[in-house]
Amino acid sequence: MSTRFNMATTDAAAYKALLGLEGYLQTISLDHTQKELIKIRASQINGCAFCIDMHTKDALKYGETTQRIFLLNAWKEAKDFFTEEEQVLLQMTEEITLINQKGLTEETYYKAKQLFDEAKIAQIIMAIITINAWNRIGVSTHLPISK
Repeated sequence: MSTRFNMATTDAAAYKALLGLEGYLQTISLDHTQKELIKIRASQINGCAFCIDMHTKDALKYGETTQRIFLLNAWKEAKDFFTEEEQVLLQMTEEITLINQKGLTEETYYKAKQLFDEAKIAQIIMAIITINAWNRIGVSTHLPISK
């Protein structure tokens, strides 16, 4: 697949707006590992190879283990490798990414409220929707993966 066009140069204003969300995510209370787990899992669901490549590399840079990255696609069967908070983050990521199926369910929202305050839940949701936007750019424009 060849790249279709470069969103950053073709529609610089829109790209800059999305970068603004990315800047916001640098200020939230989620740690690097939590953010990268969200980014990798959403990117797996959306089939964005560019983002999977980028965020697995970033996760390793922040100290994530290869084993957990390898198991991320099957985290429900490998729950012992993920904390309770991470499991809720991943469930939220799946439900919000696949919004057309059920959306963020009451069960998952209730679990999140047991672990996080509303401000952190809002931050988690923003992290999820931001990576979903990036995934849609990556897949739609065929962003190339660096070798």
